[in-house]
Amino acid sequence: MGKGFSFLVGATIGAAAGTIIGILVAPRSGAETRAMAADMANDAWDNARDMYDQGVEQARAAMNDFGPMMDAKTDELRAKVDLARERMDQLRETLNDAIAGGTVTPAADVEVVPAPEASADAPADAPAAAPAEAPAEA
Repeated sequence: MGKGFSFLVGATIGAAAGTIIGILVAPRSGAETRAMAADMANDAWDNARDMYDQGVEQARAAMNDFGPMMDAKTDELRAKVDLARERMDQLRETLNDAIAGGTVTPAADVEVVPAPEASADAPADAPAAAPAEAPAEA
């Protein structure tokens, strides 16, 4: 019950006091004041309803825009996956050709060298650098 609660209590008491004083010093009769209050309440209700309808329309428009955007991103991702599959197939064929030709060094004789980390300014879809060739057996 800190400063926020004290402020809330003060604001509520102040609003109540202002309402009472306003009714007591009003130049109109009670019927006129109630009619004006009813009109203001109806206007506020209509404004709130209009704002709600406007918000619903904006939400619908956003949802209608979301579907095509997701479709486009999905198509883009599928294209990248297909490209990666093609590259994997090419690498597999190259490796199979190297194995068939006998130019591949057995794994026990290959020294494992950590791959250099990709630089931040290299494009994400650029082909990876070719691995260093293992020394041929003598």
